[in-house]
Amino acid sequence: MGLDMYLSRHYYVKNWDHMTDAEKHTITILKGGEASGIPVEKISYIITEEMYWRKANEIHAWFVDNVQDGNDDCGDYYVAREQLQELLKVVTEVLEDHSLSKKLLPTRSGFFFGGYDYDKYYFSDMERTQRELSKILEDTSLGEFYYHSSW
Repeated sequence: MGLDMYLSRHYYVKNWDHMTDAEKHTITILKGGEASGIPVEKISYIITEEMYWRKANEIHAWFVDNVQDGNDDCGDYYVAREQLQELLKVVTEVLEDHSLSKKLLPTRSGFFFGGYDYDKYYFSDMERTQRELSKILEDTSLGEFYYHSSW
């Protein structure tokens, strides 16, 4: 048990009759090298896991405060690209000046939310978040981002 956090990207891939062949997606799903039986013509979205955190309660608190309007309810929340850019900016500021941690990205207590110290684990979360968000934001492919947590 514990705080698990996911940033996913949802790609809309539904094909419509009015689309040209060049606009349509081709989807193939195989299991063991054979057709899986999943009706690909009914697929509307492909969802990719862009980032996963475990017990990074300071990052979770940022999403709750800046994306979820304070609702900490394990729901799925749309995250605008600009919000991810803001999170990256804040994380970078904290990494450049550790004394800003408590002000910009404070830890938050909760049910199995992990540690609350500003220690090597906290800054390891910051470094990984900075590295992975930078990669995610470099990718300009379409898709909508969503944040989800559970504990």
